[in-house]
Amino acid sequence: MITRKKPLTARIGVFGVGHAVYWDQFPGLLGTLEKYHADMTALVRSCGVEVVDLGMVDSNKKAYETLDRLNASRVDLIFCNMLTYATSSVFAPIIRDANAPVVLTALQPLSHMDYGAANTRQQLENDCICSVPEFTGVAIRMGRRVADVIIGKLYDDPRAAAEIAEWCDIARVLHGLHGARFGLMGHVLESMYDMHADPTAVSAAFGVHVPLLEIDDVIELAEKVTEDEIADKRRIILENFDPPDPGGDPVTAKLTEADLRAACAASAALDRLVDKYELDGLAYYYNGREGSAARDLIGAFIAGNSLLIAEGVPMCGEFDIKTCIAMFIMDRLGIGGSFAEFHPFDFDGDFIFVGHDGPHHIAIADGKPVLRSLRKYHGKPGSGASVEFRIKEGPITMLGITQTRSGFKFVIGEGESRKGPIPPTGNTNTRGYFGDDCRSFVKRWVLEGPTHHYALGVGHRAQTIKKIADCLGIESVIVK
Repeated sequence: MITRKKPLTARIGVFGVGHAVYWDQFPGLLGTLEKYHADMTALVRSCGVEVVDLGMVDSNKKAYETLDRLNASRVDLIFCNMLTYATSSVFAPIIRDANAPVVLTALQPLSHMDYGAANTRQQLENDCICSVPEFTGVAIRMGRRVADVIIGKLYDDPRAAAEIAEWCDIARVLHGLHGARFGLMGHVLESMYDMHADPTAVSAAFGVHVPLLEIDDVIELAEKVTEDEIADKRRIILENFDPPDPGGDPVTAKLTEADLRAACAASAALDRLVDKYELDGLAYYYNGREGSAARDLIGAFIAGNSLLIAEGVPMCGEFDIKTCIAMFIMDRLGIGGSFAEFHPFDFDGDFIFVGHDGPHHIAIADGKPVLRSLRKYHGKPGSGASVEFRIKEGPITMLGITQTRSGFKFVIGEGESRKGPIPPTGNTNTRGYFGDDCRSFVKRWVLEGPTHHYALGVGHRAQTIKKIADCLGIESVIVK
């Protein structure tokens, strides 16, 4: 098993709201609501995140104090727990100046009141929805919006629990992006206009830093790789990849010992690079002079890249930092995130191949990935070991991050991966089925102005990814 370099985690602030006037009018009500609040925070903790519990906010003064504590705690997400009616004065300071998205949770303790014995006290204990429109309305008046409202039952409500878990997943993405370091090394493949990205714009949109690295930075580290490191990488690569006999493509060959050794040495060098520069991802491309150390080393990256992707560090060829970030988002959601593009249609079968040369996310492979020697990397210089596998059968999600004239844009789609023969080209290919008419889906996709790359993951998570875009203030579209 490949171990992640960093754990999937997030820090979530939770506070409850109420109306202080009620406490003297209904003795014991506060204690009951605090018990419900403890049960709600336990539900959040069960999602595997760190919880910062701010307790009950029942006055404007407490709201300002809570705001300061939330921002000081650097939480990634805030749940405002609607325990009973509360005036919007206990919420306005927080929604106005909080540094994290705010989700309202209106989780009613009872499925319904006991109408025969119902009283004002019982109504107040279940009045979770009453002030939600007041809170959302005030947020909009202040130029802000709540990220979501979760409505349901506090107990035995799988739908509400799933919505809380989804927002915990989103918080993990936001936590991972905050201060992440996505390296750029080399340059754009000269003729790919869609690959260019301004590092400052990337930092502004995603809250990350973009270290600019030299090819010599990794060459220097490769020169320090030891035989023990190479032997360790050989064991890991052979445990995780299958080197079969070649298929019918004359470009491919059975994995050679020379290509395997080069891949092991390059993988060890990449580990050193990631550790030295504390990278959370890397996008690179470099031609290099024929026979040079740069070309030979970069041509051997693919297997090591795949291992790093499985460890939670996305690696992208073709200098594609936008897709590197898309892969990062998918990885933090726990759905993989492979580097992909469209390949030929099968019009008779109404599907299209999706895949790419280079590395992929081992966690979403259908079976053991294949490692082949390629005599040439088509469209690029060099040769060496390349990864080939298909994605697990079932639902899939695509995320393309592109740029418009005004900023970044998420292009999101869902489909299905189905088993079937794929070309044995040493590149990943999966049979992708999209909607009732594959060609119409692809037409709608390309008309949204994407780049030719996207991140490919398992499961249907388009709505979750759209919420992430909303949290980041980035335009998004779900192609259907």
